[in-house]
Amino acid sequence: MGSTESRPTGGSRIPLVSMNLLFKKLEASPLLARVAPFVIFVALTFCQGQFGDASRYWFYLGKTIVGAWLIWTVWTLVAEMRWKFSWEAIVVGVAVFGVWVGLNDYYPKIGKTGPPWNPHEAFGTGSVLAWMFLIVRIVGSAIVVPPLEEVFYRSFLYRYVTRPDFQSVPLGRFSWMPFLVTAAVFGFAHNEWLAGIVCAFVYQGLVCWKKRLGDAMTAHAITNFLLGIWVVWKGAWQFW
Repeated sequence: MGSTESRPTGGSRIPLVSMNLLFKKLEASPLLARVAPFVIFVALTFCQGQFGDASRYWFYLGKTIVGAWLIWTVWTLVAEMRWKFSWEAIVVGVAVFGVWVGLNDYYPKIGKTGPPWNPHEAFGTGSVLAWMFLIVRIVGSAIVVPPLEEVFYRSFLYRYVTRPDFQSVPLGRFSWMPFLVTAAVFGFAHNEWLAGIVCAFVYQGLVCWKKRLGDAMTAHAITNFLLGIWVVWKGAWQFW
């Protein structure tokens, strides 16, 4: 009886088998390991608000947890996904934050529909849920978003545009075509498209300068963290 009870049930084995299969597929494909986490994260982003206004916040929480798990899953498979701290990354992160906020009143935005992302309005000013979602948003944008986006845009897409065999392209190689294409794709993936293009130029330039991805991840994290603090401090919900 004791030996029978200690055996894993069929239901408990299924998730483990699925996890192993997923890891093996990601391990077998450097392209998939860099693209799939970003695509899954974006797909969850599109679900925000599709199931009532509150789903905007709950899906953000969910995609942040899933995103963190995806980063953990591919961490050993994506060698360039490593945080690097440098004074250049700090300067770039702060400067891009200044550009993002400073340019806001000088160009039209795209894709802005519905009320701004403001949990105080959705769950009550100062409520526990409101502050929980604010913290989740800041932490998610500063810790989870940078590795996923930098690996996809600055490591994969930039090098893939240069050459489909993207792993043969050094991270520090500069080429005008991928530089412009990646900046355009990144920029127009954001409502603040002009700031996004400038942001992409600077982050990619940092990768080419330092010849590694980690500084851009750090700069991206600093920008997003400062922007999150600015939004909450100033009530500038239009940025979210």
